[in-house]
Amino acid sequence: MSTRRIDEIEQRRALLDAWVAKRRQIAQLEAEASALLADRQRLCEEDAQETPFHRDAIERAMHAEYAAAGRIAKGTIERAFADAAFLASSHAIVRESFQRGAITAAHAHEIIEAGHVVRQAISDGRADAETQLLYETAAVVTAEGDTPMRTRARVRQIAASLAGETIVETHRRAASERSVKVRSVGDGLALLQILLPEYLALAILDRLTQLSRQVIATRGDREPVLDSGVHDVHPDPIFAEDLGPDDPALDELDALDDHIIFGKDGTFALDPDLDVEHLPTDERTIDQVRADLATDLLLASDPSEANGTGLDGILARIQVTVAATTLAGADERPAELDGHGPIHPDIARDLAGRNGGWTRLFHDPSGMLTQTDTYSPTEGMRRFLRARDQHCRFPGCRMPVHRCQVDHNHDHAKGGRTEISNLGHFCTAHHVLKHPDVDERHRWSARQLPDGSFQWTSPLGRLYIDPPPRRVMFV
Repeated sequence: MSTRRIDEIEQRRALLDAWVAKRRQIAQLEAEASALLADRQRLCEEDAQETPFHRDAIERAMHAEYAAAGRIAKGTIERAFADAAFLASSHAIVRESFQRGAITAAHAHEIIEAGHVVRQAISDGRADAETQLLYETAAVVTAEGDTPMRTRARVRQIAASLAGETIVETHRRAASERSVKVRSVGDGLALLQILLPEYLALAILDRLTQLSRQVIATRGDREPVLDSGVHDVHPDPIFAEDLGPDDPALDELDALDDHIIFGKDGTFALDPDLDVEHLPTDERTIDQVRADLATDLLLASDPSEANGTGLDGILARIQVTVAATTLAGADERPAELDGHGPIHPDIARDLAGRNGGWTRLFHDPSGMLTQTDTYSPTEGMRRFLRARDQHCRFPGCRMPVHRCQVDHNHDHAKGGRTEISNLGHFCTAHHVLKHPDVDERHRWSARQLPDGSFQWTSPLGRLYIDPPPRRVMFV
C-alpha cells in the first residue's frame, strides 16, 4: 500500500476518532445538564412542601421557564426533568455510565422508561430489591453497544423477564401506549405515525396493499361513462324530458345522439370519431396508491375513482392564508397552512372552492397582519386574533389556536380592555402560569408590545419575547 494511501486512511481514522470523542464529550455534558435539572427539581420540591396546594402550578412554572430559556418543547423539558430525578435518586449504574459519556441521554431515557415494570414489581413484592441492580447492569451493557432505538426493544425484554411478566402481559401493557402523532418533514409533506398492536398494523398494510393492487390492475379499464339523456353532470342533472321544445339545449343533445351507436337491450357505444376527453393516465406507484387509499379511508370517504385527494372528506378546522392573486390564478405563489408551513397553490384553490368561510386580511410591507375587513366586533376580533396568532403565544409553544383560550393580558377584572392590543391566545397549560391564584414567587406575567409581540416575565425576572408569526413568507 502506498504511503499516500496510508496517510489518507490515517486522516479518515483521525477524523472518526475525533468525532467519537466529541460525541462522548457531548454525552458527558448532557449528564452534567441532567444533574443541574435534578438540583432544580429538589428546590421545586421544597417550594411545593411549603404550599402543597400549588404544587402543580409551581412545577408548571419551572418547566415553562426552562423550556423558554432552552428554546425546547414543553414535553421535552418535562421528560428531561423526570429522567434527571430518577437518575439522581436511583439508577446509580446508569448514572455512572452516563457521566462517562458511554451512553447518551436518549439511552438513559429508554432504560428508565422500560424499568418501570421492574420498579413496580419490587414495589408489589413480586421481585426482590436486587432485581433493580440486575436490570440496570444488563441494560447498561446493552445500551453501551447499541443505538437508543434498539436499546428500547432489548431493555423492555430484559425488564419484562426480570419482573416476571408473560408475553401476554407485556403486549397488554404495550397496547395502552397506542397513539397517533404527526411530524412535518418539509416540502408540504408530513409523517403520520400510528402506534398500535403489530397485528393490526400488518393487517392494515395488507388491506391497503390488496386494494392498491386492484386499483393498479384495473386502472387501464376506466372509460368515461356517457348517459345520452343527460345534459349536464351536476348533482341535479337535466334530462331531455325536462327541456321545453324550444330550448336550445335540445340541439346539443341531438348533436350528441349523432355520435352514439345504439345496440340491443338499450346498450350503446360512442362513435370512434367523437372527440372525448379521457381521464388522465394513472401512473402512481403502489406506495403512492397505498397512501392515497389510506387518506381516503381515514377521512371517511370511499376510495376515489380517479386519483382522488381526499379533500372532500376534510371536516377538521384548518386555516389557510393565500394571496388574492394566487387564488385568482394570476400567479403560483405557495399558500400557507397556518402553523405548519407552505402548501401548493392548487390545493389552496381547491380548498377555497369547497369552503365559504374565507376572510380578507390586510398586511403591511413587512408581512404583519394589521386589520380584517369583517365588520362584527366580536367575531371579527376573534377572526383577527386567530389569523394573527396561529398558535399559543408562549415562546416555543405550538398548540393551535382552536385549542387555546383568548386571554386578557391586562386582567379584565382590573380594568383591562377587550381590544386587540390586550388579547392573545394562550393554551391552558401556559394560561394558568399567570393566574392570580398562583403564588407570586412562581407566577409569570405577560404583556403585549405594540408590534404584536408578547413579552413574558418569568418568576426569576427573565424576559422572553414571542414575536407574531409572519404571514408573507414568499416573494
